[in-house]
Amino acid sequence: MEASSSRSRSRSGGLPSKRRSSGGGGGGSGYGRTAQSLIDDTLRSIFSRLDDHFDLAHCSAVCKSWNTIISTGHLMRDLYYKRNPQARSSSITFSTKSYFEALAVNGHASTLTSGSVEVHQWIGHPMRATLCRMKSGSVLTGKGDKVLRLWSAENCKYMNEYNVPDSKMLVDFDFDENKIVGLTSSQVCIWKRSGPRSIFQSCGGTFSHGLCMSYADPEVVIGCEDGRAFVYDMYSRSCSSIHRLHPSPVTCLALTDDQLIIGGSTFGSVAIADHTSGERLGLLKSAFTPTVIRCLSSSANSHLIFAGSSSGYAHCWDLRTLRPLWETRVSPNVIYSAHHFPGDTSVLAVGGIDGVLRLICQRTGDTIRSFIMDAGQPTQSSSRLQAEKKHGRPAESGPRKQVEKKNAREIAPDARLDNIPTNLRPQITGLSVGMRKIVTTHGENYIRVWKFRS
Repeated sequence: MEASSSRSRSRSGGLPSKRRSSGGGGGGSGYGRTAQSLIDDTLRSIFSRLDDHFDLAHCSAVCKSWNTIISTGHLMRDLYYKRNPQARSSSITFSTKSYFEALAVNGHASTLTSGSVEVHQWIGHPMRATLCRMKSGSVLTGKGDKVLRLWSAENCKYMNEYNVPDSKMLVDFDFDENKIVGLTSSQVCIWKRSGPRSIFQSCGGTFSHGLCMSYADPEVVIGCEDGRAFVYDMYSRSCSSIHRLHPSPVTCLALTDDQLIIGGSTFGSVAIADHTSGERLGLLKSAFTPTVIRCLSSSANSHLIFAGSSSGYAHCWDLRTLRPLWETRVSPNVIYSAHHFPGDTSVLAVGGIDGVLRLICQRTGDTIRSFIMDAGQPTQSSSRLQAEKKHGRPAESGPRKQVEKKNAREIAPDARLDNIPTNLRPQITGLSVGMRKIVTTHGENYIRVWKFRS
């Protein structure tokens, strides 16, 4: 029995004693730490040989230990300085978040100007949708009927819907990650995006004949038919100030990060007023008046204001000088919508009654690319309901839809539109630009998402 016990101790005790001596510490942890440090050094050496920030980002998302190696080794910063040696002497501290945001925006602009395009289309409303907004991967559509619907921009999945109270008609709306703000001709309505359904409405009588709105917490600015802008506090539910912008109706509004209210008019001018005092700071005019300013888009990064007008012109003014940089007639008809991705100083998307989606250079006003639907490409349909049945998954709530996928057709900037059938270029009543995507509405019951691929 003693011999057997001795042999057992010999077999089980030999290897641990070597680990203790080789590790230089007590127990097996010293050996483990040494082995792990060798693994970390090897991984750090491998990661340092990657020459693309997105590859490093993908590796850092694999697991906690890889993320620690990449972050503590300052590999992102080292790669940035390797690509930008002049930045080493700069006093600006390197920020991984800011750098990745810049890379993403540059990739977005590059894809829009040179990538291929695929159009996803589906029936989204019982009647029609004339406006759309896109933020953080979500799309909000509506205005043609009494319901707003929220969709995923990536897979066109229905997410939620919000009914307009008291049979009123919305004239404008916008949203963020927490709420949806809508405007009827005489009331402001707010819905919560998540949680229990709740809604509050402003008291009627404060303003009348509201035509457009723009908001930045905690206030929403409402442009009215009489040329005034009402500043409304969304939480106290009261009107805090009233500003005179134009002698004619305010057709569109934009708010800037510099606390400026910018409003377009039916006379072809754009007024700039201080958000706090209401003092009018300037009036931007077009050389091609009379024309109606139909839409506005502001760029905080470049201090520029873009507009689309009823005469088919796209306009650009510099807020620092209050002078036009360019005014280009990009369409023979009305431009209903103009928008660009936040942070992008390269590409502006415009659309209007001629149904052509145009991408314009923000610096010069030149048309970079123009798109319509491709008639020669066979439609590919992907029904979510059929896929759910096939894979045995429960059907989602909300409207059933079939997403049609088609390629876009690029046309020359000077192409004769009379030779292109109108069914390939239905009017674009609203558009919104997201990361490598543009959503459009057409005054019909369907919605389109134009996906750009690098």
